[in-house]
Amino acid sequence: MRRRRVARRRLLSWIWLLLASFSLAGFVLFMLHQQQDPSHPTLERDTGTENVSPPRLNFTEEVTSASSFARQLAEQMTLAKAYVFIAKEHNNLHLAWELSSKIRSCQLLLSKAAMRGQPISLDEARPVVSGLSALIYKAQDAHYDIATTMMTMKSHIQALEERANAATVQTTVFGQSVAEAIPKSLHCLMIKLTSEWLSEPLSRREVADENRNSPRLVDNNLYHFCIFTDNVIAASVVVNSTVSNADHPKQLVFHVVTNRVSYKAMQSWFLSNDFKGSAIEIQSVEEFSWFNASYSPVVKQLLDTDSRAYYFGDQETSSESKVRNPKYLSLLNHLRFYIPEIYPQLEKIVFLDDDVVVQKDLTPLFSLDLHGNVNGAVETCLEAFHRYYKYLNFSDPLISSKFDPQACGWAFGMNVFDLIVWRKANVTARYHYWQEQNRERTLWKLGTLPPGLLAFYGLTEPLDRRWHVLGLGYDVNIDNRLIETAAVIHYNGNMKPWLKIAIGRYKPFWLKFLNSSHPYLQDCVTA
Repeated sequence: MRRRRVARRRLLSWIWLLLASFSLAGFVLFMLHQQQDPSHPTLERDTGTENVSPPRLNFTEEVTSASSFARQLAEQMTLAKAYVFIAKEHNNLHLAWELSSKIRSCQLLLSKAAMRGQPISLDEARPVVSGLSALIYKAQDAHYDIATTMMTMKSHIQALEERANAATVQTTVFGQSVAEAIPKSLHCLMIKLTSEWLSEPLSRREVADENRNSPRLVDNNLYHFCIFTDNVIAASVVVNSTVSNADHPKQLVFHVVTNRVSYKAMQSWFLSNDFKGSAIEIQSVEEFSWFNASYSPVVKQLLDTDSRAYYFGDQETSSESKVRNPKYLSLLNHLRFYIPEIYPQLEKIVFLDDDVVVQKDLTPLFSLDLHGNVNGAVETCLEAFHRYYKYLNFSDPLISSKFDPQACGWAFGMNVFDLIVWRKANVTARYHYWQEQNRERTLWKLGTLPPGLLAFYGLTEPLDRRWHVLGLGYDVNIDNRLIETAAVIHYNGNMKPWLKIAIGRYKPFWLKFLNSSHPYLQDCVTA
């Protein structure tokens, strides 16, 4: 037992001795460290940071920081700008000038801080902040309180919204006016062609008469196309682009209907140009004696005084600037609903608008199976706003009880019509019915598409989208691949390819098929 106690005492002694030694050594090292030159650590820090530039100020963070002078200045400057407006409205021009001067000083200080990349100091901010505060207090003391400020800013916002709306309407009206106007070069061409027709020898007119009596015009083994337009150049491009892309152009027959004003020019142009042996018939809408007010409700409406006042009345009272477009008063625009009457011996025909360009052979359209439908057309309901409810008034029970508001819309411009089924279904009578129901213009407002949607409801066969690509007269973002693969491209919209406001990247597709080498066209373009 004694030996064990002696061993324990010796172990504890050694432990205390070691602890005392370590403590003494630590104390000695600490004293030596304190006696060293204090500049050495500083030199090391200086050496370590000698080549490192201070971090540059993020001014965006500085302005948004709740504790920064930059944010305080920015907020005071915004408030001061509001009081400038209010002071000017109350004819306190001196206060407005003082506030504007301080605002400029504030902007200058913020600009300097952003340029040098360092925050604004208290000494820099104090005079500007105190000056602005004093002026804002002065403005508040002049009864420009918060309520007045809010009301004034609200009135300014309302005024700006009204100006923006007025500018939008004005832009639409101006764009519509440009779209409706006949370009000088086209007017010049019409005059030259009409003069040429009037001076033509009888032999040329006899050729025109022979063309009108050609048996090819009623041969159902050929491919028939109809175009209703008073625009010579547009009709020429449609015909030329169609025959240029056809495998057998001599098997194509074009039926062009125009008005008496353009008839002579149209005859002169198509007689003096070669269209690869295709047959071309030119008619005037005035020749159709059956197309009168007693037969057609739309003719009756278009001749009605109230209807003309609606279309050409005071612009301020017109809810739609588009209704002022003369094409809605043109009989040519409504002939598409009378194709079986115009061509009673034909069985199938393709309707083309005058603002299209054909890029592929269209003869395969005639062999498409329409599954008993009348109208083959490309649907346009990839976007929600091209469904029936967009075009028709579904608050009227006559519409809501017969049609699906979510039904898919389709496009006029390139349509294949089975005229045999058309006559059986009596589509023209359906069109007349809806025109009669819309005497007060409550079912739809304008255009030929809404009554077309009604007349051909349940009788339309959707075609592959590549047959007909739309939007080249208003949409600047159409994919080039979609255009290149399209059989027909359509310049629907105000920016027609023959106008100066045409979209530049789409115009070459149209110019490609314009006979710009014609002497009359060259003279009129350079005149």
